[in-house]
Amino acid sequence: MSGDATGDVTQLLHEAAQGSEEAARRLMPLVYAELRALAGSYMKDERHASTLQPTALVNEAFVRLLSGAPAEITSRTHFFALAARAMRHVLVDAARERAASKRGAGAVHVTLDEAVPARPQSGTDPEIIAVHEALEKLATLHERQARVVELRYFGGLTIPEIASLLHVSTVTIDNDWAAARAWLFRQLSRA
Repeated sequence: MSGDATGDVTQLLHEAAQGSEEAARRLMPLVYAELRALAGSYMKDERHASTLQPTALVNEAFVRLLSGAPAEITSRTHFFALAARAMRHVLVDAARERAASKRGAGAVHVTLDEAVPARPQSGTDPEIIAVHEALEKLATLHERQARVVELRYFGGLTIPEIASLLHVSTVTIDNDWAAARAWLFRQLSRA
């Protein structure tokens, strides 16, 4: 993205965050390709048939982001960090909804004699929820490490971009990334 386009994106982000529907309409084509690539990377590992497709993920995250956007989005990088968080929450909400329906939400209840034994479900919903819950727990222990994981893994930001956004050195981000990955690996291995 050229410097002019980046400036346009930043200006449109400011206007959209202030409630301008025209700015939001003009913003979407400028950021859509990057958001779609990010969503595609999230969805490529889906092992179950999901009604949530990358396009729907982008659209839902975009709507959530602009409807609850902070008054001041400081930069394009800040926007994509917020978009990554919004996509993460859309995926977690969808996984929880599917998990709830698997447990019989809205189903007709039958007696035990009528029930057919359930077989284990394969899919990534429990994994999505487990990663989200582990990340939430990490945030209570080491907030910056959790932010680094969110920005790096879910946001696709580079180490220098994260360092700039969080106002720390790249060495600090490298250390946080390594420590957070090790902590998450231990947490998820136990689960």
